[in-house]
Amino acid sequence: VALIHAETSTGARQPLEGVGELCHQHGALLIADCVTSISGVPLHLDKWGVDAAYAGTQKALSCPPGVAPMSFSERAMKKLMARKTPVPNWYLDMRMIASYLLQGSGGARSYHHTAPISMCYALREALELVREEGLENRWARHQEVAEGFWKELETIGLEPLVAYEHRLPTLTTIKVPEGIDSKKVVTYILQRYQIEIGNGLGDLAGKAWRVGLMGVNSRHEISMTLVAALKDALKQQGYKFPNASAKL
Repeated sequence: VALIHAETSTGARQPLEGVGELCHQHGALLIADCVTSISGVPLHLDKWGVDAAYAGTQKALSCPPGVAPMSFSERAMKKLMARKTPVPNWYLDMRMIASYLLQGSGGARSYHHTAPISMCYALREALELVREEGLENRWARHQEVAEGFWKELETIGLEPLVAYEHRLPTLTTIKVPEGIDSKKVVTYILQRYQIEIGNGLGDLAGKAWRVGLMGVNSRHEISMTLVAALKDALKQQGYKFPNASAKL
């Protein structure tokens, strides 16, 4: 069973509590996509019974892209190593990677790939910054900054797409007001302020903006700058603010 813990397209957080236990009762493994949640949202792989998880370095870890942290439970590793048919591609053959990285993995150590050493150094430094701040403190910072951002959005009449209880602090989707051209807003903010926000994807194209406040960018001064840029961009299209003070 594969679930996305932090949905980048919608800004929704998928609760994982109890899902792993349910999967195991039925002989299934639980795989979680944690790309937008790692170090920015509470994540408890062992407690939740997640058997395999993968993430990205470029979001809440604020590390250059190019490395994908992965985790496998003992249950998942046993399943992998007991596979009867060969993996049809080299790059994603976890059995070969296990024999490359781990001693005592069930076979002779074999070469698989040349590790991106510079990226490993970058990831180590990013993790050191997480350690210095404290993981729980980092989670709290992301939540606090997001809460402040959501309140500011409310003052100018903008509404997050996702209900509060399932809303990601690392990525907020904002409903595009009626009569506003979402692409023009994105383009204006990029050209005028050198700030890039995303348009909605799929069914949300033209209906929502996607705003990431994660890692080093999860700061109140960043969120306030973005709110000011949004106000300016909306003003250019004749948007009617809910009160006079919101225009300033």
